[in-house]
Amino acid sequence: YNEYKSYLSMSLKLDLCNFSGYKIYPSRGIRLARVDGKIYNFVNKKSRNSFMMKRNPRKISWTVLYRRKHKKGTEQDVAKKRTRKTAKFQRSIQGATLENILAKRNQKPEVRKAQREQLIRSNKEKQKAKKEAKASQKKKTDTKAVRASQKKIAKSNMKSRPQRGNVPM
Repeated sequence: YNEYKSYLSMSLKLDLCNFSGYKIYPSRGIRLARVDGKIYNFVNKKSRNSFMMKRNPRKISWTVLYRRKHKKGTEQDVAKKRTRKTAKFQRSIQGATLENILAKRNQKPEVRKAQREQLIRSNKEKQKAKKEAKASQKKKTDTKAVRASQKKIAKSNMKSRPQRGNVPM
């Protein structure tokens, strides 16, 4: 009994299976040494053959890697983590206070539509007034006298230049 007790208390060198992730106790398991010098430990033939067939241990349900990936067997607390709900917080946007925003939100759609149309109309009138001002400014600078003087200058330039067809060679 004492020998058995000392056997339990001494620390055992446990290996892990390279495929399944199970513990391999002394005098158990299979060792595979590759040509490149790397040594693989397997708990049984099933895991060795799966490794040799290049199976992915994350896709095979009995391996430790699969169970870890899919969160199987992990002891979870009875009380789940509480997700904190984001508290809605309203604040003013640049150029508009919170009161203005709330007042606009509480308006009836007809009122809002009428305000929008009025704003569009006033903007169109401003554009029209701007266009008319530009046109009147152009008329002031572009009078008949200015046009006539420009025509005279153009004609004098035409006379000073020799005509191409009548030039003797």
